[in-house]
Amino acid sequence: MIVLTPHATSEYGALRHVAMRHASDVTTDLDGPDIHPVLTRQKTTSSWQPYDPATVRAQQDTLIDLLRGRGTEVTLLDAAPGCPVQHYPRDIAFVIDHVLVMARLNATHRRPEADALAPLLTGAPHVAHLDEGTIEGGDVALHTGTVLVGLGEETSPAGVAALQRALAQHGVDREVRPVRFATSGIVHLDDHFNIVAPRTALIHRAVFPPAELSWFEQHFDLIDLTGAEARAVQANVLAIAPDSVIVAAGSGRIALELAARGLEVLTVDYREVTRIPGSLRCTTLPLTRA
Repeated sequence: MIVLTPHATSEYGALRHVAMRHASDVTTDLDGPDIHPVLTRQKTTSSWQPYDPATVRAQQDTLIDLLRGRGTEVTLLDAAPGCPVQHYPRDIAFVIDHVLVMARLNATHRRPEADALAPLLTGAPHVAHLDEGTIEGGDVALHTGTVLVGLGEETSPAGVAALQRALAQHGVDREVRPVRFATSGIVHLDDHFNIVAPRTALIHRAVFPPAELSWFEQHFDLIDLTGAEARAVQANVLAIAPDSVIVAAGSGRIALELAARGLEVLTVDYREVTRIPGSLRCTTLPLTRA
């Protein structure tokens, strides 16, 4: 049995333990007659293209090798039979301080993905199960004293309220702050806003209303993304230490901006993974950050 003691107080603490899951051979129908209305809206803000699962798995293995080479323990979750986007475990749970929070997934076909976490839950001393609404890990970001939660297509106000209650029950003293968008069709917050280092974040301003932009400007040194960069999921980088971040190949301008701020920038070819709107952050579920 894996004995898990979850811990994460930020988005950029040294990554000690992470869960991942390889892509399955089941893929998402992107153009059929029965596409869900949520996906129809999401296709207006993000690029969705067919992908080759074997190539996705090979690119995931490159990331796994890099992480292990940096001293990160990588736990591979069991397959979730029939689930097409199971290689995005970020959405099924998230750690806030000492609590492992189980998400409430909006898409019913994705809910079996969380079953593979059962062995980890057995050894975890603090596990929170939310009692209403929906919330997915791609919408959740930790900031000082705060949990930011994007209100896109997959996360609801009721889910935000349930998270606030659950954290209080587990002794976590943080404000859960909803982040609103100026447009529908947002897949997750981390495709448009991502905290990458202390007081540093990537942002795609076009999808946020003025009030949210003002808040972000007060709290972060913001690196702006173009619309094309956002559609290519280039905001979805993975910080592995306060001064080190992994970006996807092709994010050259963003890499230069990060390096100019003194960050070590590592690059992984994730071109097949990003054919649907997820990248490095989506394919990793941090369990322990120092």
